[in-house]
Amino acid sequence: MEILSAQFVISNTDISKCPAPSMPEYAFIGRSNVGKSSLINMLVNRKDMAKTSGKPGKTQLINHFVINENWYLVDLPGYGYAQVSRDKRDTWAKFINEYILGRENLMCTFVLVDSRLSPQKIDLEFMDWLGENGIPFVIVFTKMDKLSKSKIANNIKNYKEEMGRSWDELPQCFYTSAEMKEGRKELLDFISQANQVFKKEA
Repeated sequence: MEILSAQFVISNTDISKCPAPSMPEYAFIGRSNVGKSSLINMLVNRKDMAKTSGKPGKTQLINHFVINENWYLVDLPGYGYAQVSRDKRDTWAKFINEYILGRENLMCTFVLVDSRLSPQKIDLEFMDWLGENGIPFVIVFTKMDKLSKSKIANNIKNYKEEMGRSWDELPQCFYTSAEMKEGRKELLDFISQANQVFKKEA
């Protein structure tokens, strides 16, 4: 897939104010500071479409972008630690849950996982919640260029082994580096195929 256009549409915390569900939609979410904004910018080949920050909690709204005028990319707030109050984090959790459970045109949720880390309880719990609610998702390992290949491979192996304790079949995995633009083609190909499924079902 070639990215011909990428435009901001709307930010809000109310699912009823999201764009009409007439096009396929893909949500990106992960633990705070996982590199989500950098990955989104790499994916659509824009430098600052999603706002990047070294400070966790930069994304605080449901942010819709229309890509190629035929699908939506959604940037969701990160879960886990962020330099905001507990009340605000609870508010985020509420509208994120409402969005994921209620958005009828959501084709897939991309769960971003930092490849430099050992399995994180909060990531595993979030993916379990998606599975329990029948929400289609894939895992996107980020920052693949930040450690040696052997250490990265070991971390990913540990993640898969940990998930294998409770999952009969593991979700599809992608391996990315925003800095090196690794994984871009694979992610866009996946979205392109899902767009065709949406078109057939519409």
